[in-house]
Amino acid sequence: MQVTPYLFYNGRCEEAIAFYLAATDATLLFKMTFGDMPESEGGGEGCPTGMTFPPEQIMHAHLRIGQGEIMLSDGPSDTRYGGFAVSLSTPDEAQGKKWFDALSEGGAVTKSWEPTFWANGFGMFTDKFGVPWMVNAYKPQG
Repeated sequence: MQVTPYLFYNGRCEEAIAFYLAATDATLLFKMTFGDMPESEGGGEGCPTGMTFPPEQIMHAHLRIGQGEIMLSDGPSDTRYGGFAVSLSTPDEAQGKKWFDALSEGGAVTKSWEPTFWANGFGMFTDKFGVPWMVNAYKPQG
């Protein structure tokens, strides 16, 4: 089983996708706009929420970052991010620092990148879209 975070961007999803692709060398697995949706039997957009969105906004996107994945949308969300963070881990300290620097650009660093007792480098931030992240360059065991 795999657990995949699903994040909502209130009209900035296309920008977030481009930012994450550039910052992490991610792979775009899938992207569909609301305009790409088939019309429902009753006519109009087939959005299951019954809401309408601009056709250029992202209904669903799926990115692979390293071994992990995230899903993204401009779809409805009335909640604020809280009680979680997206975490990236690598044994490569240079890769971890690169991710930290690129993803935190334009955001707010909450813990500067530095070595810890468990990692060669670790840092935390909230990105420019309001999503909290943790980046960990863990020390290989053994």
